[in-house]
Amino acid sequence: MTKAKHPLGRGVSRRRIIKGTASVAALTALGGFPNVLRAQGATVKVGVLHPVTGAIAFAGTQARIGAEMAIEEINKAGGIKSLGGAKLEPVFGDTQGKPEVAATEVDRMAREEIVALIGSFASSNTLATTQAAAKHGIPCIVDVAVSDKIVGRGLDNVFRFSPGFGKCSEDALNNLVNINASAGNLAKTVTIIHEDSLFGSGLAGLLNKRLPDFGFEVIETIAHATPTRDFSNVVTKLRSTKPDLIVPANYYNEYVLLARTMLQQRIQPKAIYSVLGGAASNYRFVKEHPKAAQYIMDCNHWPDPRKDGTQALRQKVEATGKFFTYEVPMNYDCVRLFADALERAASAERGAVKAALSSANWKGMIMPYAAVEFDEKGQNKHARPVNTQIIGDDIEIIFPDELASAKVVYPMPSRG
Repeated sequence: MTKAKHPLGRGVSRRRIIKGTASVAALTALGGFPNVLRAQGATVKVGVLHPVTGAIAFAGTQARIGAEMAIEEINKAGGIKSLGGAKLEPVFGDTQGKPEVAATEVDRMAREEIVALIGSFASSNTLATTQAAAKHGIPCIVDVAVSDKIVGRGLDNVFRFSPGFGKCSEDALNNLVNINASAGNLAKTVTIIHEDSLFGSGLAGLLNKRLPDFGFEVIETIAHATPTRDFSNVVTKLRSTKPDLIVPANYYNEYVLLARTMLQQRIQPKAIYSVLGGAASNYRFVKEHPKAAQYIMDCNHWPDPRKDGTQALRQKVEATGKFFTYEVPMNYDCVRLFADALERAASAERGAVKAALSSANWKGMIMPYAAVEFDEKGQNKHARPVNTQIIGDDIEIIFPDELASAKVVYPMPSRG
């Protein structure tokens, strides 16, 4: 059994810790310990922590929208039935995109007696929030953050809903190979352009290791800061090296600026192919910069379009004048997963909720997962990304085949 490094002691397995905290929860219910929350018939506090100011505030704000909509729906439907109709009460926080702020926010939320934490979007922030939450025994449902370090530290409080770097990159590379092979292997050279935090650097490092295995030559890897206001030097390099594929790995603002600069400078690769691209699966990008967005492909989080809940959520979001982006359904589902754990635990004690999450087999999500079932590390075993492509004024799914709404357009037609 995997050994876990945990604030409560050394050499203790994640499963044993969860079982132990669940036993404490049972004693609490019998009056042996003071409850973290007396939620029955009242409220259950849940932390909703994202970057809603700073350089990645757009994504964080979108994530908060999804969480708020799920909380509103659950409360309107009668709350948590096993807790006498207890309503969910959000405790909002702002990481500002900074790990040190993120950790401080968790400590504040712990004092406000949250039962669980949803968030916190960026990988570097989430490493900090999950570590801080472990000190308080707070279960963390991780929404988007993809660094596999998040689930590799033996913390018993981490439950990542989404797929990580490894799964996303593997699917992305397999699909890229299939797309390229079907067109006669047109693309052979690659340039990676990435933001320099944990997300972009980690992904760039992984792609540098794996792309040669699939027959691609990485001719240049270019890092940039977030925020970055000018990509003219980067695009000048692209004009000189003429890569067949350009792989951006950055957050929304920088992704859009890079794409617009490439369009303006008439850079014409075989494809712009993202792995977890910050704008490539984003209706705001499609609507505000349609020409720069055309034909860009992405392997990313995306809801299952066949499910009624997907269309209903999109309509609800767009009715408010907001954009439907993947952060919305991801956090919408994370909150509903938390509600499912509360219902099954019939307790608002943190240990009981951790135990319920550990034994989850939830199938009510709108993301394209068979179920939510966590492995020993806290990774959802059935989480998977999809491949999308911007075609016309829509974001189409091109892989996997059972979800596909359009055929891939490759190579990229001239956009000049």
